[in-house]
Amino acid sequence: MQMEKHVTVVAILHLVYSALGLIGGFVIFAVFSGIGSIITHVPDVPTGEAFNAAAIIWGIGTVIAVVLVVFAIPGIIGAIGLLKKKEWGRILILIVSFFDLLHIPFGTLLGGYSIWVLFHNDTIAFFQKGARPALPVAP
Repeated sequence: MQMEKHVTVVAILHLVYSALGLIGGFVIFAVFSGIGSIITHVPDVPTGEAFNAAAIIWGIGTVIAVVLVVFAIPGIIGAIGLLKKKEWGRILILIVSFFDLLHIPFGTLLGGYSIWVLFHNDTIAFFQKGARPALPVAP
């Protein structure tokens, strides 16, 4: 029963952490787009050079935003799976947690805690107990 609470905490923490990554991606896209728009309206800069600079800024912002969003989506999906007590959610969050270990300091803490909880024997037994075979087993 105790590990169920830890699983719920892991799911909520991953949901929040991934949502912050998702929001961060949209904010970075908006900021870089705004900077790119401002650059195109700077006086005393030739129009061609301004548009080239703006295109580079927009491109950098778009790449960073897409990377943040792409890495946030599996965390959100896995957290929802964990909240619904699905085995695939546990596996997905384990994969996400190994990548989170690289995001010092908060991702490392979250990844370490998640791995500890999701590899615990009681947690594995809890998820296996709820799992049912896809096809009936013949006697």
